Amino acid sequence: VQLVESGGGLVQAGGSLRLSCAASISIFNINLMEWYHQTPGKQRELVAQITGGGGTYYADSVQGRFTISRDNAKNTVHLQMNNLRPEDTGVYFCRVHTMSGWSDWGQGTQVTVSS
Repeated sequence: VQLVESGGGLVQAGGSLRLSCAASISIFNINLMEWYHQTPGKQRELVAQITGGGGTYYADSVQGRFTISRDNAKNTVHLQMNNLRPEDTGVYFCRVHTMSGWSDWGQGTQVTVSS
């Protein structure tokens, strides 16, 4: 499975961005899709996940501000990021889980939130 993240950029605090992660396989073969956040010198942290059935999980730090969703027609998962904060700055990665196990990481997309 190949994943391509996009949608990052520079935004002021309080602004919004929508990240996308396009998968090279049918989304119906994916049972879990996740977004992670990484800052320099730190491990990647799980931000949000969505199951094949549409169930979602959010880290406490983004609850109420971020929304994860699936676009089945485009084999894509989105992360709508609202009310962004400077601490949301970093590289965002996605990964997926299929019957074959976990995918490799995509290249990530940089999000920078200025105060």
